[in-house]
Amino acid sequence: MELPVNRLKQALAAGRAQYGLWLGLPDAACAEICAVAGFDWLVIDTEHGPFDLPAVLSHLRTIAAYDVPAVVRPVSDDRNVLKQLLDTGVQTLVVPMVESPEQAGELVRSVRYPPAGVRGLGTALARAARWNRIPGYLHKANEQICLIVQVETLRAVQALPGILEVEGIDGVFVGPSDLSASMGHIGNARHPDVVKVIREVLHNTRAAGKAAGILALDPAHIQDYQDNGANMIGIGTDTLLLANSAQQLAESVRDEKNQG
Repeated sequence: MELPVNRLKQALAAGRAQYGLWLGLPDAACAEICAVAGFDWLVIDTEHGPFDLPAVLSHLRTIAAYDVPAVVRPVSDDRNVLKQLLDTGVQTLVVPMVESPEQAGELVRSVRYPPAGVRGLGTALARAARWNRIPGYLHKANEQICLIVQVETLRAVQALPGILEVEGIDGVFVGPSDLSASMGHIGNARHPDVVKVIREVLHNTRAAGKAAGILALDPAHIQDYQDNGANMIGIGTDTLLLANSAQQLAESVRDEKNQG
């Protein structure tokens, strides 16, 4: 039994555009429906979605049956939270609210085994190691971890040059909503000042040889972000797909009824 290769990490490192979907519904049936849709990656969002560890594990097991990498956004950068996620088999993390090179450096240490880091050893209990059935797991695991940090505040933007210099950071993912709030334009991520900063972050991240990511819920903005360097692009959420489609269907029936 071999350690799974992190195909998303490979694709991002090669500069290939990878389009993904946000998962916020904790029912595994929703994850399975999305897993067969053809996305390049799916992110399980425990920061804003109602996921506990068993729900994350259920999603991971469901998605594993299909040809799509699973990503997890943890609720925080807490080292113990990250350790549990890694032990369940998560290989790619998108960590929210990273605002300094020091914080980024601690994250790198948290997700790596010694001597490169401080990740605790518990492979006999870990799905990631297939319960000690993957030969050499402790010596190979670090290479397959993909660590993406989120830049979501002006403080983080100002610290970006230092963050990009941290070895072990694979990419930077922009959070437009929180960034717009920190810039005084809450609820308006398309304000010209916000858009300018987003473009600069994406461009500078790719220029530093890192993956550049962003969530683009409006398809009209995808090309703009990609033109400015984004190659890890979230293009929707399961919650909005369901909410919008349900509303559109109900409205179509009401419209026909009113016309009749």
